[in-house]
Amino acid sequence: MPIALITDTDASLPPEIANRYGIRQVPISVHFGDEVLKAVEDIDDAETFARIRSEGKIPSTAAPSPGDFVQAFEQAFVSGADEVVCFTVSSAISGTYAAAVNARQVLADRPITVVDTQSLSMGQGFMVLAAADAIAQGANSAEAIAHAREVARRTHLFAALPTLKYLAMSGRVGHLAAGMAHVLRIMPILTLRDGKLDLLEKVRTQKKAWQRVLALAAQHAPQGFERLAMLHVNAEEDAKRLYTRLCAASSCPPEVIYAPLTPGLSVHAGEGLVGVAFVRA
Repeated sequence: MPIALITDTDASLPPEIANRYGIRQVPISVHFGDEVLKAVEDIDDAETFARIRSEGKIPSTAAPSPGDFVQAFEQAFVSGADEVVCFTVSSAISGTYAAAVNARQVLADRPITVVDTQSLSMGQGFMVLAAADAIAQGANSAEAIAHAREVARRTHLFAALPTLKYLAMSGRVGHLAAGMAHVLRIMPILTLRDGKLDLLEKVRTQKKAWQRVLALAAQHAPQGFERLAMLHVNAEEDAKRLYTRLCAASSCPPEVIYAPLTPGLSVHAGEGLVGVAFVRA
């Protein structure tokens, strides 16, 4: 396409979906001590949590460098693009947007627009896909961005987190609180709020957590879903079961995306997360 779309791996776009639309994803980096790995390219969620279990600690993550974005932008132009639009993960949780802006300044003579999605995971991913659809139908960059933002206003995300173990390992909650939550079988329900993945409420037992996720989806999409993704961290079978229950109660689109959260985000949530991201009809 004459307008190249670039995002980062925190968009949780499966590579086959990104490739179908010609979307480049600049990887978030994952740091195990001095070893630096690129999310999705070098390491996935399964490999990440295998190492966490083996090494007993959570890796750190870092935004791509401005140089990473310069390289992605230059590759897009070399491949024939006349213009680049870059959608980044929310600036509220990452320096990715700032890095992309710095890269744009390095290539100040090129037509590059950087958009802070104020979202993450498939909330961000749906914006990029919306822009791709608009461009394919002849939209210019401003029109594509406007369409992406309109889709964002109709996008919701709800996920159930089965354990606070990994949040405790990262220092985000105390070990005592995590232990008590485990004993009481408390499961947090997460949602997108102010550009972050935030605690919406807490329920007890997995059964009730899934019921609550389904109820929230039905509440926010009474006419069904225009786009739908099932999110998970090493829990695709659970995501499929949740999808079956979701579509038994609501009108689902013909295509569903099964989207691993990807290591840039999953290490901050935890293994076993299952959720739904959707654009309401």
